[in-house]
Amino acid sequence: MGRRAFAVVDAAVERTAYVLARRIAGRREVDLVAEFCGWLPAAAAAAVAALGLPYEDAARVQEWCRAGLTGVGDAEVHPELAGLLRPLIARRRAHPGADLLSVLCGARVDGRPLSDETVTRLAGTLIGGGGEATALALASFLANLLDHPAQFALVGARPELIPGAWTESLRRDPPTPVVLRRATAPIAVGGTTLPEGAVVACLVGAAGRDPYRFADPDRYDIFRADPGSLALGGVPYPCLGTTLAALTAQRGLRALLDVMPGLRWAPGFRPVPQGLTTRAPRMLLVRRD
Repeated sequence: MGRRAFAVVDAAVERTAYVLARRIAGRREVDLVAEFCGWLPAAAAAAVAALGLPYEDAARVQEWCRAGLTGVGDAEVHPELAGLLRPLIARRRAHPGADLLSVLCGARVDGRPLSDETVTRLAGTLIGGGGEATALALASFLANLLDHPAQFALVGARPELIPGAWTESLRRDPPTPVVLRRATAPIAVGGTTLPEGAVVACLVGAAGRDPYRFADPDRYDIFRADPGSLALGGVPYPCLGTTLAALTAQRGLRALLDVMPGLRWAPGFRPVPQGLTTRAPRMLLVRRD
């Protein structure tokens, strides 16, 4: 993502995060999953705004994103999303504005503009970055910080620590710890042979808890040094969806710290991660000092 496009998305994410934080700031007790985590990433609300989509289409895009229908990672963007974007792309090429879709339409590679198909896929990937996985990852991120008040205070005082804190949360509590794949050919694994067509449950979350790679792997530590870390020193991630997820988490946390200082768990509440293929706390009941 170019610097101009990234700046457009950044501004939209930040604006949305502060709107949501201010909406719940007056409540003494609030569930951050229901009132914040589920809304900030949903349908990449900030990215939708940055793309310049008409207001009446935002609800449809939100449902597609929640249902995983944006086509991210597939060969094609979901037909309904592609059908929504194509006429908008044509209008932006003819009459560019300040939104992200105009930026993508005006981008050039080797002196040539991006094709409509490429712009559609980039936009679809960006929107998909605000789906359920980002909401779950954000919930685990906030839970890890609230579980460690000293580290939470440090992150609040030193915002430059936020990217590392986010990466550490992904290592310890990834939103999709199990990924299902299908074998395309017979393969020998662990002394047995998986036949072609076999469904394989890949426990990718176990990699982040590998005791041979991480000292005390169950511990959440924002200062953990890991040469294989996903953190890129604040530089946008190579993948658009991953970039948006990281940006959403970092801007979301910053908004909560600024608008709702003194956040802590509600008396007697403890977060409980739930799920197998997707996993995170489904409730974060907090209170302000």
